[in-house]
Amino acid sequence: MEGFGLHWDGDVIYQSQRSDVYVAAVHELESAGLTYQCSCSRRELAGNEDTGYPGTCRNGPTRAGIPTATRFRIPDDCVVFFDDLIQGNCRFRAAELGDIVIKRRDGIIAYQLAVIVDDAAQHVSNVVRGADLLLSTAWQIRLQKALSLPSPRYAHLPLVVEQSREKLGKSRHSVPVDPQLANTYLTMVLRMLNHAPPPELENDTPARQLAWAARNWTMGALAGVRSVTARDTVHAK
Repeated sequence: MEGFGLHWDGDVIYQSQRSDVYVAAVHELESAGLTYQCSCSRRELAGNEDTGYPGTCRNGPTRAGIPTATRFRIPDDCVVFFDDLIQGNCRFRAAELGDIVIKRRDGIIAYQLAVIVDDAAQHVSNVVRGADLLLSTAWQIRLQKALSLPSPRYAHLPLVVEQSREKLGKSRHSVPVDPQLANTYLTMVLRMLNHAPPPELENDTPARQLAWAARNWTMGALAGVRSVTARDTVHAK
């Protein structure tokens, strides 16, 4: 991040040091009757990725004598609405959401719960991230309401994808990010996000490129765009 001119403005919070806070949140949800134990394995749930958890263990674990995960119960009539600063009005029904795991069977607190507890503790007011996390936002808003936590404003940027529409990744031999080419990458990304910098900035420092982007940023330039295709390839100089 430092190589790209990005810096944090406070102490870094490590989730590994906040287990007691997350466990307290789980207990609060359990006390409110909003959780249940689930014995389903990943193999048993294969094929449900696009339809959410089918509710197999809603009336109790279907297998005894094994460690269970804790799921957050989403009411059948639940619909989550939120107004995203880039994607506009978003709506997710219970069938799309499914009952999300908040504590894994190995005892580790899941991301969806930990992140909202941390956001509230740090008084986060705006969350900017990729459009692939829109469904996560719906889960998180539901958890925030259940724990009486504030919901930040959300802005979901278009995700850069391969020509095949798949996400970039090591397994697909996507080009790794090289901080030595930060100005080249920033120019490329700003173009993809409909904020092409002037030619004289293309080889400038990341700090100056980011300062220009901050001054000229317009949410409307990205309205409703969920993904952009990677068309350029960066080669080491």
